[in-house]
Amino acid sequence: MVRSKVVSIEQALSVIKDGTKLMVGGFGGVGSPPSLIEGIMNKGVKDLTIICNDAGFPHIGIGKVVSNRQVSHLITSHIGSNPVAGRLMHEGELEVEFCPQGTLAERIRAGGVGLGGVLSDIGIDSVIDKDKQKVEVSGKTYMVEPAITADVAIVYAKKADTLGNVIYDKSARNMNPLMAMAGTTTVVEVEEIVEVSALSPEEIVTPGIFVKYVVQSKGVDWKWVWENQ
Repeated sequence: MVRSKVVSIEQALSVIKDGTKLMVGGFGGVGSPPSLIEGIMNKGVKDLTIICNDAGFPHIGIGKVVSNRQVSHLITSHIGSNPVAGRLMHEGELEVEFCPQGTLAERIRAGGVGLGGVLSDIGIDSVIDKDKQKVEVSGKTYMVEPAITADVAIVYAKKADTLGNVIYDKSARNMNPLMAMAGTTTVVEVEEIVEVSALSPEEIVTPGIFVKYVVQSKGVDWKWVWENQ
């Protein structure tokens, strides 16, 4: 009999230590795992390398961890919504590697499926192509964008069964399925945990083979930007 993958948040966070390379799902906080993020803050781990779509907001999503100065290296598509990240970058406290959003998603997908990288012409002949390896295919020049993997991926989902089969909710799906594949250890925070066979095979997006741990979410613990207006 296969054991349940459901664990406490504290047990799941045991895989995140100082210096961990960590993927975090979400888009402006939507689809980010709030309870795991709060747990990372409370644990006080530092010198993290974070791979995420964006830097969130100072009090929303992974932005809370960035603003708490627990991150030394950030790989992301933009940080414009988090002025704290911008300040830390300019002060030299935070190293930021920018990557176009679609390219970032493809690099993560490549890591998840075992490819070495992807070819892209986005940003060629600009500051982006500095020190990038280039190849020619059918008479066109491309940059080699290496695949991205992580020690740990933390993702957020609508529902999972006890074996880690996962479904997502609308736009909160975003980069979560890609990151779930690309983490050596993947932790899924879910709104609802159900028994095996409760999910239709047709609706499962991330198969349980990619998931190490499933944790029950405590719910979003921040106010969204539109709620502060």
